[in-house]
Amino acid sequence: MTNNHTRNPGTPLDLDWVMGAHVNKSAVERRTATLTGRRTVKKDWQAAWLLRAITNIDLTTLAGDDTPGRVHRLCAKAKQPLRPDMLEKLGLSGERITVGAVCVYPNRVADAVHALQGSNIPVASVATGFPAGQTPLSQRIQEIEQAVEAGAKEIDVVIARNYVLTGDWQAMYDELQQFRKACGDAHMKTILATGELGSLKQVYQASLVSMMAGTDFIKTSTGKEPTNATLEVSLVMIRALRDYLDRFGYKAGFKPAGGISSAKQALAWQSLMKEELGDEWLKNDLFRIGASSLLTDIERQLYHYITGHYAAKHHMPMG
Repeated sequence: MTNNHTRNPGTPLDLDWVMGAHVNKSAVERRTATLTGRRTVKKDWQAAWLLRAITNIDLTTLAGDDTPGRVHRLCAKAKQPLRPDMLEKLGLSGERITVGAVCVYPNRVADAVHALQGSNIPVASVATGFPAGQTPLSQRIQEIEQAVEAGAKEIDVVIARNYVLTGDWQAMYDELQQFRKACGDAHMKTILATGELGSLKQVYQASLVSMMAGTDFIKTSTGKEPTNATLEVSLVMIRALRDYLDRFGYKAGFKPAGGISSAKQALAWQSLMKEELGDEWLKNDLFRIGASSLLTDIERQLYHYITGHYAAKHHMPMG
């Protein structure tokens, strides 16, 4: 990941701003309800947007039965997400298109680093008691340190949801500052687990506190909650990004994750980013999509664009 902006250093906790936050739920719902109908991307433009979406993907495996072999196959796919014959037909022969990162559990970081050697694709690791964040603080910090030591360049941390639900913003801020310190040069993505936060106002408040504590990205979900990424929570988080930039001059990125499995969904989130924040936030230093099966559907849509018919999924193997 090459940053074209100053890394967010964090700011002092502004509790007046956090406590005075307000979100108009009905306005958020109206805005997102009209998004996909108002902006449609067709044909050549759609192919270009889908190619960009591939570069935004954090290709992820977070399963209990992950093995070194599965991670190696995922990394092979990360390095060559599209078959060479498809790239040639798209007029991109010789172009290097890869995903944004590969995201794994801490124990699999070394496997991913080895498999991605020489590719410049960063390894991301979940940490801090993923997905619930309910382990002792010392263990959560140790997880970050171990993942960084193993070679992770990005750390996806989870917040303790109880701080949001009880309004203990100082405790949330203090913990995240410790996580950021443990990350060192590795970029920190803060998972809010928005499906467990209770209200859109609390999503907005948690987004602000995360950025004040120095996070590089705010991320919707672990993918393990009953409700994961939605356009409504994404809009609220994106508006928080914009407000933080306006107030402090620092950019943080955005990562929707959980349940995004179709090319059509990816286009909807790209449209939201473009309309709310502009073209700069379509690049992978400020926008990622956490996904495992999304890439397969994007491939199928691009194959249809090239040939006029859909390929069977087994023609698009994962590695």
